Amino acid sequence: MAELVNARRQGRIAIIAIDRPERRNALNLQVKQEIVERLQALAGDDDVAVVVLTGEGGYFVAGTDIAEMEPMRPTDHVRLETDRLFHVVRHCPKPVIAAVEGYALGGGCELALACDMIVAADDAQFGQPEIRVGIMPGAGGTQRLLRTAGRYKTLLWCLTGQMIPAREAHAANVVSELVPKGQALARSVEIAEQIASMPPLAVQAIREAMRLGADVPLDTALALERRLFERLFDSQDQKEGMRAFLEKRKPAYQGR
Repeated sequence: MAELVNARRQGRIAIIAIDRPERRNALNLQVKQEIVERLQALAGDDDVAVVVLTGEGGYFVAGTDIAEMEPMRPTDHVRLETDRLFHVVRHCPKPVIAAVEGYALGGGCELALACDMIVAADDAQFGQPEIRVGIMPGAGGTQRLLRTAGRYKTLLWCLTGQMIPAREAHAANVVSELVPKGQALARSVEIAEQIASMPPLAVQAIREAMRLGADVPLDTALALERRLFERLFDSQDQKEGMRAFLEKRKPAYQGR
């Protein structure tokens, strides 16, 4: 069976690209499994600092493969772990950036939302059109949109299944940055390189504070942030970063 997902390296950046052009990169079980395998392989690779997730052929992901999904029963979703990909992306130990061109619909929108940030072409289209085929978002679409765009936008989008232009998604804080058509991957790599140059322990701590602090009371989140902040003062990178600042030189971070 031909591979539908390829991975390549660009310095300390890993690029995972879905390559299923005949279906506009629609997610089937094979694509999901291959992305999981690539991410798991990269998770333990110390030479990789950031992962960029994208699609070939001018599309991110046009949705989940309806032909494969239509005959499924509830137990099939449980047995096949059809939502596992989204958990793996969300909990990847490396920052993951979605580089979106064309469509990010249904499961494709949820895949982008599972990433740490989204860089999108200004003509890209997002959306959760599941209601139009008799179902609803089932891999984080309602909940992640609710926590970014708010209740009223999320209900509009999910109850109508309408397309969400990238500019509207950006205005609603769903998209991190807009770029001209064809530039999403290049810009994502630029951002990834910036992150890769930062102290790894601080990157990890910031992601942990954001991930765990988002859905707890503010006082709890602030306490978590403070503990993570204090813990970094035991790192060599904190000493190196501050000494380099005082000595007016470029820091050399080691992740220790």
